[in-house]
Amino acid sequence: MTRGSAIAALTVTACLLGMPAALAAGRGGAGSQETETSGDSSGQALLSKVAFKVQGAPSKVRRSGSLTPTAVGWKAPACWYEPYWKAEDFKTFTEAKWSMHKSAGGDPKDLADAKARYKGGHPYKNFNAGKNGKGMWWVAVENPDMRDDPAAGACTRPPFWVDKGKAPKVPRAIDPKTLAALAYQQTKVPDTKVELKPAAKSTVNLPTWVWLDKGTFKEVKVRAELPGTGLFAETTAKPVSLHLEPGTEDAETYPASGECTFNKDGSIGTPYTKGSLKQSPPCGITYLRASGGRPNQLTASVTWQISWHGTGDAHGPLPDGTFETTQDMDVQEVQSINR
Repeated sequence: MTRGSAIAALTVTACLLGMPAALAAGRGGAGSQETETSGDSSGQALLSKVAFKVQGAPSKVRRSGSLTPTAVGWKAPACWYEPYWKAEDFKTFTEAKWSMHKSAGGDPKDLADAKARYKGGHPYKNFNAGKNGKGMWWVAVENPDMRDDPAAGACTRPPFWVDKGKAPKVPRAIDPKTLAALAYQQTKVPDTKVELKPAAKSTVNLPTWVWLDKGTFKEVKVRAELPGTGLFAETTAKPVSLHLEPGTEDAETYPASGECTFNKDGSIGTPYTKGSLKQSPPCGITYLRASGGRPNQLTASVTWQISWHGTGDAHGPLPDGTFETTQDMDVQEVQSINR
């Protein structure tokens, strides 16, 4: 076999096994959609076959983004092990790689250990081809969103066989909890642009009312599943509070903690109405000093409570997540304005 034909054989093998390198379009966006990743044979680890379905995120928002976990140091796994190859497919693919290595002038000694492991009976014989359909070869896969994370290289175990219906007793083997963490990572929420009165301008010592209309924020569900295995997890992100940071120490918030909770109808605070000029809002800010031509940076952050359930009645909490938006607030000395 020539070097060119060996490369062609490997390329054809990869295509027959459905292994394009690119991700499907629309991964992690808003609305209701499905996204998948496909295996990429170009590196030491393959890309996962985990698929995602998003429901509840608004389809038309000015901006959306990922949640920031409130638990310090928490992050989704950068790599894990999952069932990937049927026995015959693994045999075909691996032998094609060996053939390419040989045709490119590689030293056969470089493959001695691999051939002994997968073909020579130490511990597997002929790639377990006699068990085709009775189990799967599990491999290390990388999280496509964390390929630059040093932890992506932590899954160094070579491909291993697991009989059908059994779960491997291997650290980082994929399970519902792993899928829940991946679903968390794919959760996108709308930005936190609040309604203000007065809008974008405030007056010293007069309260600025802050509110969010009902329906602005809804639950967002993300389902992560590994096709063909029955493994899944679905996360639910529920908005629970709005936190205000005035952008200056010369301000008072309502309530004093700056934490405005959601009302039963899904709204936050109360819209300003005529006659409420000197009343204290349930959610708002009073600036005590003019901004002097440099607007204060009002930060509004919504906290989302995350829970999940999955295969076999697995369930549990995940860290709350936050998403914040900053907007300019000019504060003027004038004591009366039209409202």
